[in-house]
Amino acid sequence: MKRQLPAAFANRMQELLQDEYPAFLKAYEENARQGLRLNPLKTDRQAFLARSPFRLHPVPWCPDGFYYAEEDRPGKHPYHAAGLYYIQEPSAMAVAAAVEAQPGERILDLCAAPGGKSTQLAAALNGEGLLIANEPHPVRVKALSENVERLGIRNAIVTHETPERLADRFPQYFDRVLVDAPCSGEGMFRKLPEAIADWSEEKVQECHRLQADILAAAAVMLKPGGTLVYSTCTFAPLENEQTVARFLREHPEFTPEPVPFADFFSQGRADWAVPAAAALSLTARLWPHKLSGEGHYIAKLRKDNGAAEALGRTGDRPKKGKPSRLSSGVKEAIAAWQSFARETMPGVAEETEDPSAYLLFGEQLYHVPDQAPNLAGLKVTRPGWHLGTVKKNRFEPSHALALSLSADEVVRSADFEPDHPDLLRYLRGETISRQGENGWTLVCIEGVGLGWGKQVDGQLKNHYPKGLRWL
Repeated sequence: MKRQLPAAFANRMQELLQDEYPAFLKAYEENARQGLRLNPLKTDRQAFLARSPFRLHPVPWCPDGFYYAEEDRPGKHPYHAAGLYYIQEPSAMAVAAAVEAQPGERILDLCAAPGGKSTQLAAALNGEGLLIANEPHPVRVKALSENVERLGIRNAIVTHETPERLADRFPQYFDRVLVDAPCSGEGMFRKLPEAIADWSEEKVQECHRLQADILAAAAVMLKPGGTLVYSTCTFAPLENEQTVARFLREHPEFTPEPVPFADFFSQGRADWAVPAAAALSLTARLWPHKLSGEGHYIAKLRKDNGAAEALGRTGDRPKKGKPSRLSSGVKEAIAAWQSFARETMPGVAEETEDPSAYLLFGEQLYHVPDQAPNLAGLKVTRPGWHLGTVKKNRFEPSHALALSLSADEVVRSADFEPDHPDLLRYLRGETISRQGENGWTLVCIEGVGLGWGKQVDGQLKNHYPKGLRWL
């Protein structure tokens, strides 16, 4: 389907690409590429491919990434509800890979919604270390939190703060920071027609100014020796090479480094910066006419190990903090949780014995990641692993807890194949006739937690959240 591109955009791209422009323009007659990225926290690549109902082809720059045919509709499959994968545009998968997060590190995703890159970073951490996924927009942060939950991530905190407020709280705190910056969205023209209607030259200028401010905040929060990855889904040099060149002039302690999987991509255009900066050839451009994806720009920057910050302090804080909303009933809540966990999942009960690792927000009990900072005064959407609700010393497990568990971690489970009629009944919110030991039961799809049921005298009472039920 041919798209009517904004005239100013088309003229600029023709001037920049010259002989390549016809191929670039022809790409807009093709459909957007569809991709999914497996979640290694829940599934093994080889095992999933052996049973996958979809026609999948590897994304070259992401070991867990695959193209799928549009008619496959993996977003409508029970595997998606269980968090076995994330639907993600293929070129976007290169961004979190460029961060090269390592287990045990502190990672910040500064502009994180809806969560594709955050969940990829969490997979790289493999349950060790800390991920703070931040989204300044109070509406978009809800989708971010839901995706962190669906993919079963235990060591993430979701905040909705401005970059400036976080920078004030966490100077030199993170090992790696990702800035997938708000941009004019030119790489979304093929995927989202509304992105064309929303585009303007004024928006490009506005985004450039915002990107500069966000990068400045990110620089403050990064430890010396740390890695900062900047990305956009736009083609405008002002938002890409020129934004990075401006940042490097203002922050000489940073140096560009090669982007992983660079052999699949085009080099950043040093001659598109003003003045030209040779180091920008180490950044990467993903063009829709040169690879199977919608397009991205990626810059990987290293902070000098000897960089001295004028702040004169680091962001190291007490490992556990008590926000102002902390309830006085924490001890009772922990006792209710431990009683439930020892009866339902003894191994998990042993892993969560440290009483300092809990936060109670109203009736909601959370287990906080090991390296968590003091969150007091910050806007926090999800302060850690949501365990459940405590009412009058009675514990009711959360959907997030179910999604983070597997059948081998619990005493009672009801495990189904994806096409089993009872699984579909469960997803629709129906009670299932089933024999089993009474008590809370983890409903699973091929061993992966999908939600809770409560076994009562030959019936599995449905506790799948009403807002998620299939119609």
